Amino acid sequence: MIAKQPRPKKCKNPACGVSFPPQRLGQAVCSPKCGLAIKDVNRERARKSLAQIERKEIQVRKEKLKSRADHLREAQAAVNEFVRLRDAHLPCISCDSTPSDHDLITGSRWDAGHYRSVGACPELRFEPLNIHRQCVKCNRSLSGNAVEYRIRLVLRIGAEKVAWIEGPHEARKYTVEEIKAIKAKYRAMTRELKKGEAA
Repeated sequence: MIAKQPRPKKCKNPACGVSFPPQRLGQAVCSPKCGLAIKDVNRERARKSLAQIERKEIQVRKEKLKSRADHLREAQAAVNEFVRLRDAHLPCISCDSTPSDHDLITGSRWDAGHYRSVGACPELRFEPLNIHRQCVKCNRSLSGNAVEYRIRLVLRIGAEKVAWIEGPHEARKYTVEEIKAIKAKYRAMTRELKKGEAA
């Protein structure tokens, strides 16, 4: 019985490219000369591949080392980014300063300010009705400028919703998985908003 001949392959050396019948499994080039010609390309590809694997492993290790507080910070940052983008066309919730006024005062930095602070009401820390774009001066220098915040919040979302925010809320202890889900949800929502802006 005649042994089946291997199908011809194209040499992987871009400068060669001839078809050849491979003599062994996994043979990629037609000759040692072509093998030497592409060794640096293969070495670079292998180096990049190893570096990518290493980065992924470091990322996995870092993720495992994160505390619950780290996860909370990341989720809050994702929610805050969404709020700042959602309210980008609106003035400061506490003083009605606009981006152009604000740029002159603070150098164009905006916060996502909580009406009920995270310390006073941690169960509303991720509630978008409780968070609005606020100038740095009102949020940081004036401790939220709460009286003015409330006046404009009633105008923006209605007295009924403000009453709900101010009402009692059940204590909430988020699991790490819930916190990760919140972060993923708000990052996705931010991407959607950005897509809408680009369209």
